[in-house]
Amino acid sequence: MMYIEKGYSYEPASKLIITLAPTGMIPTKEDTKNVPLTPDEIVKDAYEGYKLGVSIVHIHARDEQGKPTHKKAYFEEIFEGIKRKCPDVIICATTSGRVDPQVEHRSEVLDLYPEMASLTMGSLNFPRHPSVNSLETIMKLAKMMTERSICPELEIFEPGFINTAKYLVHIGILREPLHFNLLLGSLGSMSASLRDLSFLVDSLPSGSTWSATGIGRFQTQINAAAILMGGHVRVGIEDSIYYSYPKKELATNTDLVKRIVRLATELGRDVATPSEARNILGLSI
Repeated sequence: MMYIEKGYSYEPASKLIITLAPTGMIPTKEDTKNVPLTPDEIVKDAYEGYKLGVSIVHIHARDEQGKPTHKKAYFEEIFEGIKRKCPDVIICATTSGRVDPQVEHRSEVLDLYPEMASLTMGSLNFPRHPSVNSLETIMKLAKMMTERSICPELEIFEPGFINTAKYLVHIGILREPLHFNLLLGSLGSMSASLRDLSFLVDSLPSGSTWSATGIGRFQTQINAAAILMGGHVRVGIEDSIYYSYPKKELATNTDLVKRIVRLATELGRDVATPSEARNILGLSI
């Protein structure tokens, strides 16, 4: 059992929640043949990860041309396939505005009532597309999630994003406890040193839960740090197409999950089941 320092005492760490982000909006088959784009491919990778210990799958949908889509029908087919193969897994839908910035498009998937949905807490520049998230847009999406009893996964790329979350709690738009997903190392956002991760974690509201990932070559080191610090992890081809950056060895989602499970085992951190993950996150059963 791993113990985490809390002030001057040590408390047992909760079991590790593994989130799989298999697809994202950027990787194409030209980048890596291993990125799942069709509903069947996404469901297959979700199922393989689920068998290994994945509790949450973070879903982006693609159309027949492999391009990102906000349309509910594509998400519905993926959700239904995942639920058939992994009946108790937690589905987290994207509401990213990188390609479709309109709230009406971004919120369409919420009508499918996933248990969780991503909510980016500010604007930033990605290498290919800006992600523009006005306070008005964030508040509208948050209210829609609350109305549907969907747990927001608060996407944090910068320290100021955490301040926005605290403000939205203060005015009653978000409800504590909060769950944060810390993403470090993307060009144009916070870098991915251990000091950076520690600073973000120390800035979170008391009682929050959090997961973390590094973008690209930073994925594994941030995942490992999160395990040691008592947080949770997100892993997948969405964030890194390579298993080994020095060797330029392409990753599969299954191999990335296997590495996390192996690290957790070696570091003495048990992996949570979906039921245990719901309990840790305070989701209704």
